[in-house]
Amino acid sequence: MVYAEVSLMGLWIALAAVGGIILGAGIIFLVLFLKSRHQVKKANKIIRDAEIKAEHIAKNAQIDAKRAVQEAENRADRDIKERKQEVAALENKLFQREQNIDRRDMQLTQKENALDEKNEKLDRRLKDCDRKEAQLQEKIDSIIVELEKVAKMSTQEARDQLFAQVESKVSKELTVYIKNKEDEANEVAASKAQEILGLAISKYAQDVTTERTVSVVALPSDEMKGRIIGREGRNIRTLEQILGVDLIIDDTPEVITVSCFDPIRREIARRSLEALIKDGRIQPGRIEEICEKTKKELEETIHKTGQDVAFKLGLPRINPQLLDYVGRLKYRTSYGQNALDHSIEVATLAGIMAAELGLDQNLAKRAGLLHDIGKSVDFETDGSHVELGARLAKKYGEPEVVINAIESHHGDVPAKFVISNLVQAADTLSAARPGARSEMLENYIKRLEKLEEICNSYEEVYQSYALQSGRELRVMVMPDKIDDTGAFKLARDIKDRIEAEMTYPGQIKVSVIREYRAIETAK
Repeated sequence: MVYAEVSLMGLWIALAAVGGIILGAGIIFLVLFLKSRHQVKKANKIIRDAEIKAEHIAKNAQIDAKRAVQEAENRADRDIKERKQEVAALENKLFQREQNIDRRDMQLTQKENALDEKNEKLDRRLKDCDRKEAQLQEKIDSIIVELEKVAKMSTQEARDQLFAQVESKVSKELTVYIKNKEDEANEVAASKAQEILGLAISKYAQDVTTERTVSVVALPSDEMKGRIIGREGRNIRTLEQILGVDLIIDDTPEVITVSCFDPIRREIARRSLEALIKDGRIQPGRIEEICEKTKKELEETIHKTGQDVAFKLGLPRINPQLLDYVGRLKYRTSYGQNALDHSIEVATLAGIMAAELGLDQNLAKRAGLLHDIGKSVDFETDGSHVELGARLAKKYGEPEVVINAIESHHGDVPAKFVISNLVQAADTLSAARPGARSEMLENYIKRLEKLEEICNSYEEVYQSYALQSGRELRVMVMPDKIDDTGAFKLARDIKDRIEAEMTYPGQIKVSVIREYRAIETAK
């Protein structure tokens, strides 16, 4: 019984739960249905509003399009009218130009016809002139033939005789004129030149060294000679191969002679030998080490020497590599004169003269210092020291004045600047002063013989003398074969030949002496 009641209650509860679920589902469905209808109505309203707006927009667009088309048509009409007006104006101008061209064509045709007529007239006149010229030439030829018969001389002979007379007369007049002008110039310039040169020389003096192609190394004892030669001569062979010099070991006590025409290699060899002698360890390995070290030390010395010279002369902004070449001049000599001392002397003299003349003193010093820079490489490179020096100056960007001074200091090219002339004068002063240079006796005798040979080659000369170590030349001429004016011309001719055919230090003075003696004997 109790079971039946419990089961019945459970059934009712189940039915109630199912009914609740069904009722809830129905309510939810009803709510969703109502919301859906509301959304559909809202959407339909939005669609109707959009359709109405679209109709309005389309109508407005049609109206705007019609208005734009109308405006474009109006603009096109205006442009067409303007273009038509422009075309009409251009047609007008073209028509006027065609008329002008037609008128010019007519005028040109008329002028062409007139020119043709003038050309015909000129041709006729030219023919007449040619005929008359031929007739005139025939008459002239006949007259010349008659004159030759009368004068008993051809036209060419008469012309040569006339030219010879004119040349003789003009030559004397020109010689006298040149002599007078030179005398006037010398009177004005001599005093000033002497003053400037004397001042430059008095402000500078320098010691001179003797030229050598060998260096002598002193030894502490003769036993050191054997150590330098080494076993079977291996040490001396190593030294000569590495240094590129000849070592002369003879009977002279405690002395070794280093022979080489390259002054840089000779100096490296001398220093290396002194270092080896001082060190005492003389063997091939040590020789290579000492020689390499000496070479580096000499390069540093050369560079410092160039810098010191530039600083001493007050020359700024010289290329450091060019200063190395300046330092190499310290080990180069010319006719017994040290090349670096000579360059410093020329720079100083040129600077003093430039200051006296109001020129750039530093530029003159620069040109004087570098005028012989080619001598730093002329023993290892083909070419004269002038060519090599100019090449180095151009390579390192030196001014045109310096390059011209280098090229012209021996007269190889003309001097373009006053400073070039100053460097040439300073170079002559430094080289020609007494004691500056030594010269081999053989070359000295040959130079004197050549001077006298040039003088004696002239038929007017009967005797000549080279005096003052070849710095003065006295020429005696025959007075009956040459006059005073001719003597002056002869001196110039001899001077020109000496300059063209000879190489010599300093200057050579040429004096032509003409003496006429009238002698009678009383009986």
